[in-house]
Amino acid sequence: MRVLGIDPGLTRCGIGIVEGSVGKSLSMVGVGVILTPSDTALESRLLELDRAINEWVSLFNPDVIAVERVFAQHNVRTVMGTAQAAGVALLIAAKSGIPVMMHTPSEVKAAITGSGRANKAQVASMVVKVLNLTEVPKPVDATDALALAICHIWRGGASAKIADALSAEKLRIRKLRG
Repeated sequence: MRVLGIDPGLTRCGIGIVEGSVGKSLSMVGVGVILTPSDTALESRLLELDRAINEWVSLFNPDVIAVERVFAQHNVRTVMGTAQAAGVALLIAAKSGIPVMMHTPSEVKAAITGSGRANKAQVASMVVKVLNLTEVPKPVDATDALALAICHIWRGGASAKIADALSAEKLRIRKLRG
């Protein structure tokens, strides 16, 4: 499975590709940050995010796009920008026919470190270990995008196996009944 993780943001949008599956080693395929200047018009910034994310989708052909779920913060401007950037990613996924999953920051932290209250340094350290990297990707938005992709592979893969097992059991029961 190849997952494109997106840590949405208007000024810095983290983006990373991780490949692998549950129970197997994972590898980083690519990582980066899409930057848009804060003094540029909103519509131009969103257009740049659209262009750059589409480029990553074309280049890496992900099976799934994992996006950080926007959560309420005290700064409404930050929340709005993050939500707008996430909306661009969701629209690209829909237009490309790529499944999209959203994970909260706590879900990502729990999947990566075992604690939903882990700090950024703990998450970064685990991303380095899981992906066998020599250093922490910079800035933190890039590391967060990789953490999202890892989270999705581990959580999404496990959820898919559970769903498959439940479907197989229902089919078995139907066959027994007749």
